Amino acid sequence: MKLTLSQCWLSMKRAVAVSLAVCMAGVVLVVDGCASMPSNAADICDVFDEKSGWYRHARKAEQNWNISIPIMMAFTYKESSFRHDARPERNRILGIIPWRRPSSAYGFAQATDETWADYKRASGRKRASRTRFSDAIDFVGWYLDRAHRVLGIPRNDARTLYFAYHDGLTGYRQGKWRSNKWLQGAADRVATNAQRYSEQLGTCRRFLDRGWLGIFG
Repeated sequence: MKLTLSQCWLSMKRAVAVSLAVCMAGVVLVVDGCASMPSNAADICDVFDEKSGWYRHARKAEQNWNISIPIMMAFTYKESSFRHDARPERNRILGIIPWRRPSSAYGFAQATDETWADYKRASGRKRASRTRFSDAIDFVGWYLDRAHRVLGIPRNDARTLYFAYHDGLTGYRQGKWRSNKWLQGAADRVATNAQRYSEQLGTCRRFLDRGWLGIFG
């Protein structure tokens, strides 16, 4: 059976439409996969195995700022549980009615609007996004490097670095963290998690490096 020119054109349009639909479905699946939280955040090797590209971005941030991957990942986990769109809980009026959020903190690293703007200016990453892991992990490294250079906190002291990260550089100087029991406990958890991540990474980093370098050769 011969097809007319109009029938051929209609068939081509339908084929293109189906192809586009399949491609868009694939894009949605990829984006959703990237946005989802790691299934086992307690094990850094599992996190990097599940989240393609995260190790490469964390390694780059480590090279940029000389802050270890375990410490940066422990901070990110504490701030957002690796949720890309995390925000502080809203305050509530009379304990019931949702009200304003206590801060503008947002994204993986819970960076505030002001501090994120400082980071973009200082790093030159004008298109950086708080919901993009590569930018967020680089931000954490940048901020902890600042805390080291400005406040003299050792780069490997995750507990003390967390006081500066939570309270800010000025807040750290004021020393209110010394009497904040909640913050003391949070900093202890960050330090413990960083140590565990360090031990875990020691068992899989060689394989991660081999896989990362393998994309070039």
